[in-house]
Amino acid sequence: MDNLLSAIESLPSWVVTSLSLMTLVVIALLADTLAKRQLVRMIHRLSSRTNQIWDDALADQGVFARVAQVVPALIFYFGLPLIQGLPEKLVTLGQNVASAYAILLITLALSALLSAVNTIYEQYPVSSERPIKGYLQVAKIVIFILTAVLVLAVLMERSPALLLSGIGAMTAILLLIFKDTILSLVASVQLTSLDMVRVGDWLEIPQFNADGDVIDIALHTVKVQNWDKTISTIPTHKLITESFKNWRGMNQSGGRRIKRYLAIDVSSIRFLSEKEAEKLKRFTLIKNYIVKKQKEIANYNTTLNDISEEVNFRRLTNMGTFRTYVYEYLRNHPSIHQDMTLLVRQLQPTPEGLPLEIYAFTNVTDWVVYEDIQADIFDHLLAIAAEFDLNMYQNPSGRDLDKLHSP
Repeated sequence: MDNLLSAIESLPSWVVTSLSLMTLVVIALLADTLAKRQLVRMIHRLSSRTNQIWDDALADQGVFARVAQVVPALIFYFGLPLIQGLPEKLVTLGQNVASAYAILLITLALSALLSAVNTIYEQYPVSSERPIKGYLQVAKIVIFILTAVLVLAVLMERSPALLLSGIGAMTAILLLIFKDTILSLVASVQLTSLDMVRVGDWLEIPQFNADGDVIDIALHTVKVQNWDKTISTIPTHKLITESFKNWRGMNQSGGRRIKRYLAIDVSSIRFLSEKEAEKLKRFTLIKNYIVKKQKEIANYNTTLNDISEEVNFRRLTNMGTFRTYVYEYLRNHPSIHQDMTLLVRQLQPTPEGLPLEIYAFTNVTDWVVYEDIQADIFDHLLAIAAEFDLNMYQNPSGRDLDKLHSP
């Protein structure tokens, strides 16, 4: 050992300095390798064995890995002054670079920590109603701005307060640069405080070709997954300045609206004869209606002065009876919400016939089930209309015209 020390002492000073510097680099690299490959891996293994959410989130976001990378920077910072023969300015420069590097790594660790906080928060049901991702992104922006000031201050060997005072003079320029960020922050606060949008809400925004579920609410953008599985990205502040439709109320109400009409051929609407009215009594849903209506009409007709002409009498119509049947059919349908509005009404006649509109709500909101219920209802009504001698209107096709002109 004494021989080795004497041999080193006999070397030129620049060689000793170079060897010391190389040794410091090797120690720093070994420390970095041990910290990342051994310590971080051990922490990840321990976190995977627990049932806690927070340690998994910290590991997945790389918080431990970022902190471990600070070790070689600290070794450089405290090791450089121990190397003999290095110029003082070079030592100072190396320490400044190591300090700046350590500050940057700590900032990245804080950023990863905020991401982990968001990941943990999203595990709770309240996260869909009160997302915090936008606020965390604002915090990250502030942290990175302060980091940039600190790094510059360390490298330039100036006071951070001096640099911050210079930034204060550039407030107008900064406001212009971060205009969208400020607008988005205000919009995020309004969207959250007023509970306008949540993750999972169905939004319909025609001006942005968005129609689907909200999958992410961030500081600058809101992502909507459309029904064709495409993603629409909408600036957050646009949800304050532009109108949109949120279908959350429909889901919370437990009912989904049916608003569709049958186009009745006006030429098939007529009065019912007594025989036809009696025949329709076989429909359980309208038997009591027909009996009640017949008594009402009979009592009215007895008060008439002129009973010589049938045109003066009140009579049942196939259209009115069918409308009552449709109403009773929906009133007794197991998939129709009976505590919500239920209407069967005639609209203004059009060149395409007399619209008989159904306005009702299903007792389920699932899209697929809703469409099945709606289709089943109209399948039945289209088929049963013939029992009332009513025809559905449709424009004549080429086949209809062929039949008309055929001998």
